[in-house]
Amino acid sequence: MMDGAMEDPGRRALFRGAFRASEKTATGWHMVTSLAAGSGDVFWDGWADEAGVFVVGDDGVIFHYDGADWTRQAAPAPVPIHALWGRSRDDLWAVGWMGQILHHDGQDWRHMQGCEVDGAGKYASSPANTPLFAITGGEDGRAWAVGDRGTILHYDGATWQPEVSGTRAHLRAITALPDGRLLAAGGDGTVLIRDADAGWAVQPCALHSNFTAALTLPDGSVLLAGGRYFVDAGGFRGDLALWTADGVTKLFEGAAFSRFRALAACNRGVVAVGDAGQIHVIRDGRITRVDSGIAHDILGIVTLPSGEALAMGDFGTVLAGEAGALEHFTPYLAAEAETPRWEAAESGTDRQLWGLWHDRDGGAIYACGEEGTVLIQDRGQWAALPPVGNLGIHALNRAPDGTLLAAGQMGEIHAFDGARWHKAFDLHMDVTILSLWSDGATLIAAGDEGLVLQKTPDAPDWVRMASGTKSALYGLWGPDDRHLLAVGDFGLVQRWNGTRWDAFNAGTEYFLFDVWGRGLDDIFVVGLSGTIGHFDGQRWTITPARARADLLAVTGDADQVVAVGAAGTVYRHDGQRWAPEASGTPLGLRAVSTAPGGGFVAAGDQGSLLARRD
Repeated sequence: MMDGAMEDPGRRALFRGAFRASEKTATGWHMVTSLAAGSGDVFWDGWADEAGVFVVGDDGVIFHYDGADWTRQAAPAPVPIHALWGRSRDDLWAVGWMGQILHHDGQDWRHMQGCEVDGAGKYASSPANTPLFAITGGEDGRAWAVGDRGTILHYDGATWQPEVSGTRAHLRAITALPDGRLLAAGGDGTVLIRDADAGWAVQPCALHSNFTAALTLPDGSVLLAGGRYFVDAGGFRGDLALWTADGVTKLFEGAAFSRFRALAACNRGVVAVGDAGQIHVIRDGRITRVDSGIAHDILGIVTLPSGEALAMGDFGTVLAGEAGALEHFTPYLAAEAETPRWEAAESGTDRQLWGLWHDRDGGAIYACGEEGTVLIQDRGQWAALPPVGNLGIHALNRAPDGTLLAAGQMGEIHAFDGARWHKAFDLHMDVTILSLWSDGATLIAAGDEGLVLQKTPDAPDWVRMASGTKSALYGLWGPDDRHLLAVGDFGLVQRWNGTRWDAFNAGTEYFLFDVWGRGLDDIFVVGLSGTIGHFDGQRWTITPARARADLLAVTGDADQVVAVGAAGTVYRHDGQRWAPEASGTPLGLRAVSTAPGGGFVAAGDQGSLLARRD
């Protein structure tokens, strides 16, 4: 502990070695795989006592570990749970989205406040539904929770009531001070102090960081952690600061951090966790980044009575840190972690590339884009085919007779005879075809305004189908001509059963830009703000979008799945979970395909082409 006090050996018995059967990711840290979490789960916080551990997250997820097994507990509402606090498991509180406040009495979780619905059965726009993000309290049972728009709620032992904060800033952290006062912190450097007599008062703070965590230190000062968005960096940078009676002081000037999310006291020091798998140890006035073994965002950390720790975050991540690891960490190997797995290739064009298609029979791969651009890679080199006029080309495929097809703007489909392109179909409408699908016999095209075209072996021409939507359809995938999915605006998924198209609710309102699967029980979709979804044959699981770059394309093979998107974003799923990869480019990536002989190829802005070899 931070005061150096010895721990009762009896308190360590439950947890000692409990997570050692987990998958090891780095010396001293282990991925907890015994918890039945999916890659779409996001965990925000945890709480532990001698009897076990609670871990909470999005969709009302609550997992409990009793020393032997993880079990999922029933939650009153399927909304994110952001924070836990309590004097004991018989008096444990949880707060989260839509103002949700839950109480655990040792047996069950009970809804206390928030998640109010209107007459239409939707969550109401009311102060009671203001999202809450942090909670703390005292040994007398009183508690305080903070959230958006300066919201502060106080539990007096009987009811929760609002307190006047004096700010409209979003509050994300709260901690109790040794003298009975409270400190709350949040957006734009907001720091508040609650005096029992005078109420809440805004404190001076010259550091305009968005504070997300606060930890009271033994001397009565408070460590603050968070981050700010920098346009030149294209993302968040982390900040650490110290609050004392004299004000707020920025710590570790000149050091580069990712955004911090949570703090915990451990082994006479502090552990700070955050974005991109970041774990730092602060001890004796120094800060050291250590190797977490992952690249996911870590959103919470809780220390256990054993001296171990659990860190939790994106993509169902729960890491267990051994007690020894909290004293002797494996250093973070920055150079190794940042080495791009993708290599740039010379495309010979600066035109934007919108599509890739792998000719599995012939072994070649094609790219297409602006101003009729079509490229072919054969034996490792990219070369240009004659342009398809001046219109943009978004999709490629082959006709049943082997002719290469190109589709794009103005609803046109062109065919290549080996020397030149000729128009094979013209919709005569200003509608763009965005995707082409084929099983070798039947062809399907989809695009703007709900456009779906079909060409069957027994039909002389393309026929427009009733798609059931007027929204854009960006991507097509299916194992055969009786089972197809098309994805589009506002989470739209349309399903073809061989007879008609019907809506297939994926559980998100974010735009979906592409779809790919290995089979009807293993389908992935990607979209706006980093949305990733998976269908297992029974239900969709959506990874919540949290200020991520747009993901524009997805594909995979038998072992892995790759998604690409804006600002050179690449995510790879290794069969267990998603992790970001360094692409080596800041340019947007708009298409991805498997490559002949293995690996992947991505294409995007300014003619960029990248290759990943396994």
